[in-house]
Amino acid sequence: MPNLAFLYNDLAETYAAGRYLFDTTPLLDAFADYLPARAHLLDAGCGAGEPVARYFVQRGDTVTGIDMSERMLALARQRVPEATFQPMDLRALDFPPESFDGVAAVYVVFHVPRAEHVALFADLLQVLKPGGALLLTLATREYTGQDEFDGEIEFLGYRLPYSHDRPEVALHKLETAGLTVVSARLIETGGETFYWVIARRPHAENQ
Repeated sequence: MPNLAFLYNDLAETYAAGRYLFDTTPLLDAFADYLPARAHLLDAGCGAGEPVARYFVQRGDTVTGIDMSERMLALARQRVPEATFQPMDLRALDFPPESFDGVAAVYVVFHVPRAEHVALFADLLQVLKPGGALLLTLATREYTGQDEFDGEIEFLGYRLPYSHDRPEVALHKLETAGLTVVSARLIETGGETFYWVIARRPHAENQ
């Protein structure tokens, strides 16, 4: 994702201004059911802090957000000052193992080449506590028009990289990385349809 940070720096304000069109509250409610009270959550690819960081801060959780775009992080710090935000590539996580009760990677994994997804999922598993939950937004043919895709799509006037497998292949990659899929649904939000997946890191005795 060599140019993605620069692209999102340019479109940060436009992107953030349109978040109200995407009511993800029911999806975040479903994910929150898998988390303990006062959880420590990683918002991976946090953007401007909405919807994920704001939702979980309001729930009473401790939220750490990471993003490659400095402009997005600046907006996030303004909008959700209760959370902690720092620059980081989600493909190079710099956290101790088992740091988080939950990881949300919303509207971000499809920007990572699908050839890297197993390694990415394995890294996300490592920062989850045993029993921790992972929320992902994956692309499918409903968004790109193809069963498998590696290329660019125009978004808010910019051409951004997108990559995805067939849904069954994506789920197999999660399982290969050591995660257990507990929910996987195609859901339309704000006029866009994506594959929303909740997976869990098994408890230690089941690993």
